[in-house]
Amino acid sequence: MRRLLLAFTLALPLATAIGLAQSAGDAPPSSGLQLDAMDRSADPCNDFYQFACGGWIARNPIPADRASWGRFEELQERNNDTLHTILERAAAGSNSEQAPAATPTTREGGVTDQARGGGAPRANEEKKIGDYYASCMDEPGINTKGTAPLDPLLKKIAGVSSVTDLSPLVAELHTIGVNVFFSFGAEADFKDASVEMAIADQGGMGLPDRDYYLREDPKSVEQRKQYVEHVGKMLSLAGSGSSTAANGVMTIETALAKGALDNVSRRDPTKIYHKLTPAELQFLTPQFLWQKYFDGISAPPIYALNVTEPDFFKAMGQVMASASLDDIKTYLRWQVLHASAPVLPTPFVDENFTFYGTVLTGVTELRPRWKRCVQYTDSDLGEELGKAYVKEAFGPQAKADTLKMVHEVESSLEKDIHELSWMTEMTKKEALVKLHAVTEKIGYPDRWRDYSALTIVRGDALGNSQRANAFEFHRQLNKIGKPVDKTEWGMTPPTVNAYYNPLENNINFPAGILQTPFYNAKTDRAVNYGGSGAVIGHELTHGFDDQGRQFDARGNLKDWWTPADAKAFTERAQCFVDEYSQFTAIDDVKLNGKLTLGENTADNGGLRISLMAYLATLVAEPSKPIDGFTPEQRVFLGWGQVWCENRRPEALRLLAQTNPHSPGRYRVNGVVSNMPEFQKAFSCKPDAPMVRQTQCRVW
Repeated sequence: MRRLLLAFTLALPLATAIGLAQSAGDAPPSSGLQLDAMDRSADPCNDFYQFACGGWIARNPIPADRASWGRFEELQERNNDTLHTILERAAAGSNSEQAPAATPTTREGGVTDQARGGGAPRANEEKKIGDYYASCMDEPGINTKGTAPLDPLLKKIAGVSSVTDLSPLVAELHTIGVNVFFSFGAEADFKDASVEMAIADQGGMGLPDRDYYLREDPKSVEQRKQYVEHVGKMLSLAGSGSSTAANGVMTIETALAKGALDNVSRRDPTKIYHKLTPAELQFLTPQFLWQKYFDGISAPPIYALNVTEPDFFKAMGQVMASASLDDIKTYLRWQVLHASAPVLPTPFVDENFTFYGTVLTGVTELRPRWKRCVQYTDSDLGEELGKAYVKEAFGPQAKADTLKMVHEVESSLEKDIHELSWMTEMTKKEALVKLHAVTEKIGYPDRWRDYSALTIVRGDALGNSQRANAFEFHRQLNKIGKPVDKTEWGMTPPTVNAYYNPLENNINFPAGILQTPFYNAKTDRAVNYGGSGAVIGHELTHGFDDQGRQFDARGNLKDWWTPADAKAFTERAQCFVDEYSQFTAIDDVKLNGKLTLGENTADNGGLRISLMAYLATLVAEPSKPIDGFTPEQRVFLGWGQVWCENRRPEALRLLAQTNPHSPGRYRVNGVVSNMPEFQKAFSCKPDAPMVRQTQCRVW
């Protein structure tokens, strides 16, 4: 999947319920709300989340193999069932000889006969995903091979005799998906978003975030101890472990973390854009031979690249200069095992799960193998698998309804911008130029990715994973110096999510999210606007949050704000920072209002402009209660029920410390408490908990 440094997603559970028709016949109209999900004993003005979701929360405990369970996971599980059926069928069919490939003969809207399931090309595509999936499912075969498939790579690491040997070895490791020391790829140039450029970014750390290496609270100290133990166990399973070796790995990764930016600083695009020449990069890290690295990855000519964090690369150079060669080689072995763990023998899989599943997120049971293999196939062959998924699970009505609602919500945002009292006409003009330039991608790509250069061998799970990583790595490198392809997708079609890309100024809604019950052509329009409309509004608002507003209509990092308007925006955004920083995630861990600012801004703006869009449709219609709720109440309930969820304490801690999205409870209560429209809809008293005394608003 394409590496998107600045793609803004919904990420946490989200749902859409698109469709404009009411139920037919003489039966009383139904809103489409999940009425049994509600807790009628709760006062919506005291805790709206409990009112909207209390019943669902009580009846939906977290499965043993999950860190959380919500509406998002419900839909993803159903999508996985569809993918499972597709892959089992493909695996059974690909176990026999297939017909030779033929040249695709039809193209309509970018979809060939391969996408439509006709002829030998389709059979070959099914064979590729079938062989990949079957190889992943062959646990006995993987166990029999042991770590032998890694022996050639581990021998190369053992043969390193000096730091100058690292460049070509790091190149080989990066190519197959082993993220040692740093990451490398292609991304649109922030200052000229029409062209792809090389990008070198921080990387090489096994813990979820750089602060995990630096925080001194008891929980963090304990987790670091458990991490060192995990590294030691993984190395021991491969026959080269010791506590001393594991501590050496921790020392190297901690040094890298100290040179890295924190996750709040990385939200500022000006702090992660430093256009340097290769010679300037070489000056930062004299210990690492960059031209040998570029040659090793077969990079096209690189005249300039975005070195996101120069201080990180200085720290990396210092690590190479000061760490013992034995520690560096142990670090490389660990990273190889870490990256390969999902398709290594069972003891590696189990140990990997113990730390990353149980310790970090509280999950007590490993997910069934078929679910993991579905996930890996989607990750490595997502558009190949996506063709079959779209054919079975995505209809044209979903695409049409989504596009219609997008245009309605865009019209509401345009009206909102026109009416803003805090923004000058000059900046409003530029904001509208950007809004009108937003493009929409719905369902699946117009042109499917060509995987013909990727070799998949049945019975070679690790090799398939490495070759898939190499295929994607080189696909990205080949973009360098070329025009940005704005038709390309950063998510696979079965994904239950959506995103805004500021470098391309487009919003993206994969087919995976446009499914029942979140897509339902017979659902009440008010509920649709509370769900799908707010999701659309969320992604549009990302174009104007604290990050997105720094990019212009063409996707360039450019200041198009007057100083007075920028100051006014910052003052209003600070209100969200202060509000969400008061919410407790778990125990003594508060939300990080600065980290979550962009998502909170998008949540608040998204629901507001979606409500505006819905109310605009009521001009020629009477407002009728359905299921005992007024239209405005149903919009808010549609929003609330999108975020029904249960999360493990460990997962909440991880989320609060690393994720820019707030937990579901605060995505609901935090938003509605800022809206006078909610207070009016539910007749809340001025001093009710769901009525903030200082209500925050940007859009």
